[in-house]
Amino acid sequence: MDLFGFVATIVLVTASGALAPGPLFFSAISHGVKSGAKSGLIFSLTHALIEFTLIMLFALGLLSLADYPHFKFAVGVAGGIFLLFFGAMQIRGSIKSNFNETKLPTMTTRNLALVGLALTGLNPFFILWWLTAGASLILLSLEFASLAGVVFMYFCHVWIDIVWLTAVSHLAKMGANITGFRWYRILMGVFGAVLIYFGATFIVDSVSGIAPIAALLPMHSGQERSWVFTPK
Repeated sequence: MDLFGFVATIVLVTASGALAPGPLFFSAISHGVKSGAKSGLIFSLTHALIEFTLIMLFALGLLSLADYPHFKFAVGVAGGIFLLFFGAMQIRGSIKSNFNETKLPTMTTRNLALVGLALTGLNPFFILWWLTAGASLILLSLEFASLAGVVFMYFCHVWIDIVWLTAVSHLAKMGANITGFRWYRILMGVFGAVLIYFGATFIVDSVSGIAPIAALLPMHSGQERSWVFTPK
């Protein structure tokens, strides 16, 4: 994969998750009504801190397994299935869901940071995303440029969180109901379709990648067991 394809994949897949309604999104709106862009910025920075730590821990764990085709197959299929499901739910939500906002009292910077840490670290969906779809992106990054590729992948993604949550909080301060905007629902539907595309691509690529392993399987057609290697 070339540099442009790598960056495009990371941005499109992770942006769909960053822009989707979730605990941090609604907290950025709720606290943004009082605190403005500051709340979204603090939420995004605390989220980024936990996310970077989690990504690097996963990357170090996956580094020793990245060369095992069957492991890559399992991660690719799991990530693909998760993206298909999340994409379908995102399209459904863009059509049917009614988002409710809860206005909360003003908090200090310290309390906002604690809220951001809690909503990230204690969010099971966030952990699940990086265990499935995120793990596929981490493997892709390791193949692209080892651990340096993972760090590059992180920076390709994290700016989206920072810009989006800060903008959402600012719009909330200005009195805008972003969840009621038609363009936002359309955007969520488009990103849902993008997730379905990448989910299918992850699965197809994983199945295609594991197929050559069949050439290493022993023959069982009444012959003496032997290993067959097919030249490339």
